[in-house]
Amino acid sequence: MSGKRTFTMIKPDAVESGNIGNILQMISNAGFSIKAMKFTQLSEERAKAFYAVHAERPFYGKLVDYMSSGPIVAAILEKDNAVEDFRTLIGSTDPAEAAEGTIRKIYAESKGRNAVHGSDSDENAKIEGEFHFYANEVI
Repeated sequence: MSGKRTFTMIKPDAVESGNIGNILQMISNAGFSIKAMKFTQLSEERAKAFYAVHAERPFYGKLVDYMSSGPIVAAILEKDNAVEDFRTLIGSTDPAEAAEGTIRKIYAESKGRNAVHGSDSDENAKIEGEFHFYANEVI
């Protein structure tokens, strides 16, 4: 059975572009409730740790630089079938391939500056949420 929670980050490009409110409204309109949220900035060390799974990939350095370049909004969202439904809402990593009406189709600048992160599994949603929030910070 799919879990009820997922994790997201509104990435530096979308924050810089002033799209926090628009993206949160889309999330709310899609039936998600926000269980925890914070405005923060990842240090280089924290970005490296969060994306450690990609450490051997050629884009890792640029990803770390980008994700530590400005503020983000981290959030834990709740809804039945949260991970799958949120992945549908955000669309493909490449906005050129994203479905019409998805967050990335509307707000992403490119495949590398794609506005939002969404967990890809229930297990990763839990790990990623715990990376950003202590248990007592989540409702």
